[in-house]
Order: sequence, then C-alpha cells, then structure tokens
Amino acid sequence: MLRQITVASLLALGTAPVYAITYTLDPGYTVGIARWSHLGFASPSAQFKQVEGTLEFDQADPSRSSVMVSIPLTELSAGLPDLDECLRSTYLLNLARFPKATFKSTRVETVGTLDQLKVTGNFSLLGSTKLVTLDVRINKIGTNPANQLPTVGFEATTILKRSDFGLGFYSSQISDEIQIQISAEAAEAKGFAQYLKSKADLKTKAAGAPKDKKPIASPNFFLI
Repeated sequence: MLRQITVASLLALGTAPVYAITYTLDPGYTVGIARWSHLGFASPSAQFKQVEGTLEFDQADPSRSSVMVSIPLTELSAGLPDLDECLRSTYLLNLARFPKATFKSTRVETVGTLDQLKVTGNFSLLGSTKLVTLDVRINKIGTNPANQLPTVGFEATTILKRSDFGLGFYSSQISDEIQIQISAEAAEAKGFAQYLKSKADLKTKAAGAPKDKKPIASPNFFLI
C-alpha cells in the first residue's frame, strides 16, 4: 500500500524514479579517431587516447543519461613525426595554449531503439564552444568478467568543422570536415576506483619486493 502511494505521488508530481548509474570511462579502452581529406588524394587520421570522463547512464530510460568528457590533445598522434608536429603547432591545435578539449552533454535522445542514441552537447576546442551531436550505438551492457564490474560499451560518430573552431589554416589542403569515431568502455565508478587502487597497490608491493624474491604476481584479470 505504501509503495503504491509513493509511486502515485511521484507520478502526480510528474517525476519518475531515477535509476542512473555513475560510470567512469576506462582510459585503457576508450579511444577516438579523427579523419580528414588531404587534397582529395588520401584520408589521414590521428588517434586520441587517455580520455577521461563520467557517464550517468539510465538503462531503462537512456534519455535521462548524461556524459562529461575531457580529451588530452597532447595524446593526439597521427604516428608520423612531421604530421604530428604540424598538428601540435600554433597553426592548428596550438597545444601549448589549449592542451585539452571537453564535451558536456545537454540532451540525450533515443532513436527508434534504446541502443541507438543522439547525444547533443557543448564541445569546447581552442577556446570556442559549439553545439555538437554524436550518433551513439550502445554495444553491450552487463558485468565485465575482467573486473566483475557493471560496464557499458558504446561507439559514437560525429563530424566537426574546423572552421567552427578557428582552424582555417591549410584550408586549401585539408578538408573543413573532420570525421570523428569513438569507441568507449565505462565501468561503475566506485567499483572501478577500488579496482584501480588494488592494481596500484599490487604494483607498489611488487616494486618493493626484495630482489632475491620473486615479485608478487598479479591476478590474471588485472592483465586483461
């Protein structure tokens, strides 16, 4: 009876129960690719990694979800020294002044099914902030056997325009549109923090072990 009254009260107030779980992006399994056209001849790409972020995800109603992400542009790499130097220069990303980019969602919408989403938010780069929409596909939601934590994995794509962020240099050579592809994995925040602490503790113990003794072996799931 009490439960019925509680639910009725929430509905009367126009408020539904919130079942969102807080997740932390796993930097070891979160990576992005930026791809552009060079004079129409080739499509070079650069990878960004060590992404940090928090995901509030409601599996029952993904539209209640939100995400905040920080991207260290210092980790951006095309794998080619000359191209990397060009990307980091003051003519393009100007890493000395703007070492990171950020994204904070403002709206999440389902598209047909619960595993297809459109995530809109404020993307900040080089001191400019623009509204950007990501097309997101949820890969899997469940318990990760590697760490026994609730985990969600997803793919996201979008297209950015360099001109929106004052990146007009080399416009005769580099396309204005930059295709972004992201693959991410996020684990339940509190459990993931404990998991990382346990890994760090094991490494500390191994580093401090006497040289005439074998270091403490890490559980196999820490190596996955």
